Amino acid sequence: MNSSTGLELNYEKKLFISRDDREFNIDEDSWRLNKNVVVAVKWMSRLAPIVEASLKSVLARSAEEYAAETVKGLNDETRRYFNITEDREFLVDSLISYRSALSRDEEQKLAKIRMLVRNWTDWGYPGISREVMGLLDGWRLRGMEKGKAIKRLDPEEGPLTEIEMSALIDAMLQAYISGQISLSDYALSTILVYTGRRPIQITSLKIKDICSRKAGEVDEYWINFPRAKQRFSKWRTEFNVYPITEDLWNLLSLHARKISEKVADLVGCELTNQIIQELPLFPDFDAIRKCKDASALLAASLGNELHVERDSCNEVMRTLEALLDVNSERTGSRLNLSTRRFRYTLGSNIAREGKGELIIAEALDHSDTQNVGVYVKNLPDVVERIDRAVALQLAPLAQAFQGVLIESEAEAERGGDKSSRVGNAEVNVGNCGSYGFCGAMAPIACYTCRHFQPWVDGPHEIILDELIDKRDQVLRNTQDIKVASSNDRLILAVAQVIRRCNAKKAERLQLEQC
Repeated sequence: MNSSTGLELNYEKKLFISRDDREFNIDEDSWRLNKNVVVAVKWMSRLAPIVEASLKSVLARSAEEYAAETVKGLNDETRRYFNITEDREFLVDSLISYRSALSRDEEQKLAKIRMLVRNWTDWGYPGISREVMGLLDGWRLRGMEKGKAIKRLDPEEGPLTEIEMSALIDAMLQAYISGQISLSDYALSTILVYTGRRPIQITSLKIKDICSRKAGEVDEYWINFPRAKQRFSKWRTEFNVYPITEDLWNLLSLHARKISEKVADLVGCELTNQIIQELPLFPDFDAIRKCKDASALLAASLGNELHVERDSCNEVMRTLEALLDVNSERTGSRLNLSTRRFRYTLGSNIAREGKGELIIAEALDHSDTQNVGVYVKNLPDVVERIDRAVALQLAPLAQAFQGVLIESEAEAERGGDKSSRVGNAEVNVGNCGSYGFCGAMAPIACYTCRHFQPWVDGPHEIILDELIDKRDQVLRNTQDIKVASSNDRLILAVAQVIRRCNAKKAERLQLEQC
């Protein structure tokens, strides 16, 4: 093993400050490096004493210089290596055996170990032999294949289709209106869906990051997103502007107002505008309850202690996936939701519009273009033309129709009200069961509405033909498949109604023949 002089002074240092300004003691079993990341180091006790001491010192020093996630990755991969090899130090034979058991994508685990070992020797700590360092330096390790889910257009992990996104957005809105999900969960999930930001960027938002201004006669709305994964940058020191719609701004403004009111109630005092602006957009209310007055709240709000943990985004996605009955037209099963899929979808949609790698990188908040080429090379699968046969085939999988099929107007919720009839200037196709005002364009939008009650004998084929003809016309005129496919979910909903009507008619005929 290498030897070094003067290292006793390094080992004597007990308190370290992480890059996110969190103090931790190297002798503790775990180190909290920021709001979201805890590094467990108790496992090192079974290593050789000199290896344990050096490894802890290397990780602690890394925590001062690298992002918390990076340090956690170094620790996790090193622990995995020693758990598998059952060694007490790094050995050449064990490293060779370990590498031989890894797949192509898994070789990046060794890259993390090599990074750790290089710092270990560069910083002069003992416990690593020259043979080990020479072996690792001589290896050419393959990186993980990037963008596999995007390349393969994976229906479970890859980008969502327009039909899937439309169904999800509609279902989220209905769940919020009906009280199935809270305003907070609706706001968080809507940001995820529309912006494709990373969870840490969303949970790091403050109320002051939701912005608007008057530019001449035009109102502009945007979010100042804290950047993430920028090397050497600290929490909320770099930002990127992301334009949003007025509707999203109104939703987030309503959410921000509710948050400030709840925080004022918890702290028991009136909040100044300065405090309100510094409040997290998605707060950890348990942490806020610990603030006894306005001054304590303001002091705490300047750091990340009052923000929810990053995994809150994943928790909301898990809640939505279990709650919303949204099917994929590709699998026929419930739509799999994850925060990463919305980033994939955003990048894929921009590529489909013909934009280049620089624009995609900017939209996804990448510092360079090295990871965005996969979007340009693998555009998402879009049906260039939907005819009646394709629509009828996909309809049962998409489950886009949300209403209730009825035999006739006599069975309708508002059957006695002629104004409840749904149709166009030429034909009626059903009834609306809602007593509230609706500004949607009937009868087209009705087929995806849960209040729609289509008639079994209604002329739904006419509506289907109109939608398909209009789709073809838009595609011919614009050459833009994204615009042309905007009503694809509606087409599948009408097709699903037609299939159900045909099944009902077949049942009638069978009964008549008995």
